[in-house]
Amino acid sequence: MANYLESLDQTFAALGDPTRRAILARLEREGGVTVSQLAQPFPIKLPTVMKHLDVLDAAGLIVRSKTGRTVTVRLSPEPMQAAMDWLRRYEHFWTHSLDRLTAYAENQEAQRRPKP
Repeated sequence: MANYLESLDQTFAALGDPTRRAILARLEREGGVTVSQLAQPFPIKLPTVMKHLDVLDAAGLIVRSKTGRTVTVRLSPEPMQAAMDWLRRYEHFWTHSLDRLTAYAENQEAQRRPKP
């Protein structure tokens, strides 16, 4: 259980940074991408991108493979699936709240309409 929670902590910590989320989004769209290609659109230096990749790798969200001098990065879906499974356990809490908010908003709108 402790290992599962530590893994979730690493996943959510990795997802907490917008640059890392952008990296994951790009990998989702393009599949395997070299580190150099991955770093190009970001206004940060390559060593900073590498640090972000280290965090994603430690969380298990990416897999790196090396062919010669070229390092390719791709997504690893298992940690994200575990995070989604954990979030689904709590979904009924916010779904109930959103249902109540919808009912309240519809009631307020109905009260503002002129009566025929």
